[in-house]
Amino acid sequence: MPFNLWIDVAGWTGVVSLLTAYALVSTRRLEGDSPLYQSLNVLGSLLLIVNSGYYRAFPSVGINVAWIGIALYALARWKFARRNRTSR
Repeated sequence: MPFNLWIDVAGWTGVVSLLTAYALVSTRRLEGDSPLYQSLNVLGSLLLIVNSGYYRAFPSVGINVAWIGIALYALARWKFARRNRTSR
């Protein structure tokens, strides 16, 4: 399979991941601060960075880097809050 086809598959998989996360939150099947929601955001954005970087769509790379940063921050807060609850 040609390399650019792998890049396209990565991009579309990223799109599916982000849309799945959004749909699950919008239909109240997941909370916006849940680890699964944030993990889907990290995965989707990472795959879109690969695709966008390959095709030199740097504004898209930028927004996805920010998206990952927000998701990682939320995951860190969740982990910190969970650790504080269990230590009491």
